[in-house]
Amino acid sequence: MPDIQVIMADLGWPFAIALAWLSGEFLHRWTKLPRISVYGIVGFLLAQAFPAALSSGASSTVTTLANLAFGLILFEFGYRINLRWLRINPWIAVSGLAESAATFAAVYFIAYLTGMPSLTSLLLASLAMSTSPAGVLRVINEQNSSGQVTERVLHLVAINCVLAVFVFKVVVGFWVFQTSGSLPQAISHSLIELVVSAVMGALMGFVVPALLRRLGALAQDGTVAFALGVVLLVAGAGAFDVSPVLATLTFGLAARHSRVAFSRTERNFGGIGELLTVLLFVFAVSTLEWERVVDGAGLGIVLLLARFLVKTASVAAFAKVGGISWRKGVLTGVALAPMSVFVTLLLEQTKYMGIVLVDELAALAAMTLLLEVVGPIVTQRALIWANETQIKEEK
Repeated sequence: MPDIQVIMADLGWPFAIALAWLSGEFLHRWTKLPRISVYGIVGFLLAQAFPAALSSGASSTVTTLANLAFGLILFEFGYRINLRWLRINPWIAVSGLAESAATFAAVYFIAYLTGMPSLTSLLLASLAMSTSPAGVLRVINEQNSSGQVTERVLHLVAINCVLAVFVFKVVVGFWVFQTSGSLPQAISHSLIELVVSAVMGALMGFVVPALLRRLGALAQDGTVAFALGVVLLVAGAGAFDVSPVLATLTFGLAARHSRVAFSRTERNFGGIGELLTVLLFVFAVSTLEWERVVDGAGLGIVLLLARFLVKTASVAAFAKVGGISWRKGVLTGVALAPMSVFVTLLLEQTKYMGIVLVDELAALAAMTLLLEVVGPIVTQRALIWANETQIKEEK
């Protein structure tokens, strides 16, 4: 008879994904809650009940699949970004820079004043700047949302991501180079890494559309070709130790501006994309431990409130000059709540450098769990209140 531990290890992830998907489908139909919030709840509960079976560190395959799932979402996310709109209305970019900087400052000072070391406070602040493109895009697709708030949220999330990756890489770089105390070296290393990531994504964004045009098979083979491009980018980013986040995001941007039509029927990359998404959101909470969540809950809630208020106020402050009402400005800021998946995968990448930062950031564990569940719900409500979804607020 096979050992029970071996059986649990083999069946752990398939069982977790199946249960999370079924729970998401049923609860979404009964409550209209975002499916990804349910995936997060189920994933966390299973990870606590069967820690050995869902040990993310024990399976590099699961980590690779999670990065691939995130890459597919980032490609689709990047494909929806319109750089021309940012040139026409630069206040969107200004508001993104302002709210990211304000969030960083607020979280850093709160963390530092509570006695957290300076470098740890900087790491926490850099991660708090971000908004998860996976959480936001999944809610937008699920609600079939469109309009001013939806488009502004997408563009602000892209700005958040690029800035968060850069600042996080600088802080981690300084962490690594702190023996020499060379901040310029850390900054230049991070800049080079981001430039290489962007160049890889841009090249893929021009090569794949050119190849498809040459083959004359855009309608039939576009989704497969773009998915393979993402696979190559994620693998290449891992091999060259650069950012898969920026590489796949740039791939989507470049593909859009190469005038390639990405069919709406291929949203989320079909059934395989849906399956990988379930794995991604279960994976995002499988790294968390209940004890660490409890230990960091107090500070985590304070930092979440500060992040939420600063982002909302900063975006709303630029609403009028940016061409929308105060109300829509507030709702745009509110919709920037999700954060967890982006943070989890960014932290996972640092483990390959021998840096296990999750142990330093108990407050981040609490923030990640709360935003995995609550963040998508907040985004969903903001889009409904903005009257940009198929679900209208009941009177």
